[in-house]
Amino acid sequence: MVDFGGWNLPVYYTSILSEHQWTRSSCSFFDVSHLGEIRVSGPAAFDLLQRCLTNDLGKCESGRIQYTLLCDERGFVLDDILVYKEAQEEYHLIVNAANTERDLAQLKKYSRDGVSVEKNSGMACIAVQGPRSEKILEKLFGVRLRQIPYYGFKEEKCLDGSAWVSRTGYTGEDGFEVFSSAVLGPKIWDILVAQGKNEGALPAGLGARNTLRLEAGNVLYGHELDEETTPLEAGLSFTVNFEKGDFVGRESLLAQKKNGVQKSLIGFKMKDRSVPRENYPVWKGDKRIGRVTSGSFAPTVGQSIGMAFVETGTGAVGADIQIAIHGSMAEAEVVRRPFVELKHKRISSG
Repeated sequence: MVDFGGWNLPVYYTSILSEHQWTRSSCSFFDVSHLGEIRVSGPAAFDLLQRCLTNDLGKCESGRIQYTLLCDERGFVLDDILVYKEAQEEYHLIVNAANTERDLAQLKKYSRDGVSVEKNSGMACIAVQGPRSEKILEKLFGVRLRQIPYYGFKEEKCLDGSAWVSRTGYTGEDGFEVFSSAVLGPKIWDILVAQGKNEGALPAGLGARNTLRLEAGNVLYGHELDEETTPLEAGLSFTVNFEKGDFVGRESLLAQKKNGVQKSLIGFKMKDRSVPRENYPVWKGDKRIGRVTSGSFAPTVGQSIGMAFVETGTGAVGADIQIAIHGSMAEAEVVRRPFVELKHKRISSG
């Protein structure tokens, strides 16, 4: 167990390796109730979110979800967010645990009459991920999930209450996230623990969640995203819609788009058994060109992989680079992300 944004969370139940492999082959469930939720509602809710977030919420229909970013006035990323559109005047923002209070303050900073911005502290969330997740969830809870599209959600009756079920996740596999009250959440978890193993579902912790997301090429706030990084540098330009009108950070991002970025996010594979870790220096020949943001052994890939920020123009796909590990230079090759084939393609700005 470790402290994660003020929450006590499991790193693993059996082992990171076994939980990673089980998720890819069958179905795992993760307690991700540490995620924050901010409810934005009222006649001016849409206008506030269009003003504060980078993507065009006008392209998101009710019952659908949009991946977007909250930036400061300089265009630096404060958080990456999933916006659940319940209705034109009702939105639910799923945010990173450690950023919840700051996100709330940024939204309230631009809030005007006709909109309510509130934190929901009573939410539980269980991620059910893997190729068998749909069949297992349907059988254990008697729900129909096949009609839910990727980045869609619906409310379902569940046990003695109701839950929102969204076809989303962080692992690169098909899967769902089940949002419920903090009272109902443990009951759902108990059924998954007690009955899920007979169907092929087992619990997994933060360790496997991290290696799975890394193989999928998904960024993590505090690693690939922070207050010194813009969406364009992090390869998330698809989340920035300059055509929708003014939004916080727009002018800074427009200037960067015109002048070009100084650093770029790349993926790489190690050529030996070395394991890269966060902040290890990245070199190209006799020049240091950047630093590792995330790195690990990748069970599905069968070798160590990572992501890094490097000077723009130095990290072309196929290029050889070196990672400084404990005083030695380990050889690596720049590759495309994701590192594994994804069940669903990355969501675009639509």
